[in-house]
Amino acid sequence: MSVTPLQALPIDRLRRRSSTKWRTYPDDVLPLFVAETDFPLAPAITDRLRTAVELGDTGYTPPDPGIRAAFAAFAQRRFGWHVEAARVRSTCDVMMGVTEILRAIIEPGDRVVVTPPVHPPFFDCVPEAGGVALRVPLDRTGAGWQLDLAGIDAALSGGARVVLLCNPHNPTGTAHSRESLVGLAEIAARHGAYVVSDEIHAPLTHAGAVFTPFLAASDVAARVGVAVTSASKAFNLAGLKCALMVTASDDTSRVVDRLPDEVEWRTGLFGALAGVAAFDEASDPWLDALLAALDDNRRLLAQLLSEHVPDARYELPDAGYLAWVDLSALGWGDNPAVKILRDAKVALHFGPKFGSEGAGHVRFNIGCSPEVLTEAVGRIGALGG
Repeated sequence: MSVTPLQALPIDRLRRRSSTKWRTYPDDVLPLFVAETDFPLAPAITDRLRTAVELGDTGYTPPDPGIRAAFAAFAQRRFGWHVEAARVRSTCDVMMGVTEILRAIIEPGDRVVVTPPVHPPFFDCVPEAGGVALRVPLDRTGAGWQLDLAGIDAALSGGARVVLLCNPHNPTGTAHSRESLVGLAEIAARHGAYVVSDEIHAPLTHAGAVFTPFLAASDVAARVGVAVTSASKAFNLAGLKCALMVTASDDTSRVVDRLPDEVEWRTGLFGALAGVAAFDEASDPWLDALLAALDDNRRLLAQLLSEHVPDARYELPDAGYLAWVDLSALGWGDNPAVKILRDAKVALHFGPKFGSEGAGHVRFNIGCSPEVLTEAVGRIGALGG
């Protein structure tokens, strides 16, 4: 059964927004950098927030605003993943959750494996938690990217205590295979290490790809892993501040349960209310329509690059609305987004921010209208090689 793609809002309306995407650059710049999307909210979310405002429901977040059960039902419905609601705790956002979990696991100076090119805050949250980031880059294969399990094994053999996983991966959009995740879990268990898995992009896995929750990959993964996720990326709720920390074993549950109460108090009430509405079955048709729009756009980007920037290298992402594009062949330096912003008035995310592996790359946000995406790539193509 075909799904009608969700339509992005008109750009003149989007420019009335006050978020980072629309307030960082002047109006002559097309903003395709930060991970915000241009679509209307899911109706169930709008209705729930409208009711809260009308009631003046702006107080403290209660101990259980319903987000635990809502996520458990969503995970079962969308991923076939059985989550025990009692093993879910909330906090402000994913990176705060990751930081606090790391702080609870490691000692000052311990090494934490990161897998670049990777979400830039990964490089910041590790030292914030007292650790040292140890880079084990993804392997690039003919078909995409995969974890370097041998490199991770060596890092843990050398004393690293945690692997900070991004699944699906940002910026490559890779949904790591179950086989790879099972291997990672066994390596971590052998070394007495943990895996902390950022799974914020999971709801945006495209047709033809499979998202495997780390905790569901194997019994071993359930013992050594903690997942951190949120409705914020798929449903564009980043400003409302609610993320979830999920465990599947007594050992990892104790780690999360020992976190200071303030970690959970940081959950935004509107974030929790919106998250419950997002995870509800009533929002599934909206999410399916969003996925249809993003699928069209990831394929449109490939077509546009072929036409306008033929030397670009791009592989369709398995998940998300972030596209990792290699522009090294154009000779625009290690950070081609600088030239693109200056000369084409298109704001893309700076590749080197994702690690040295990002030299010559840019990250496109394709969570926009086809017209905006077409205009942006056309502007870049007009710069020449």
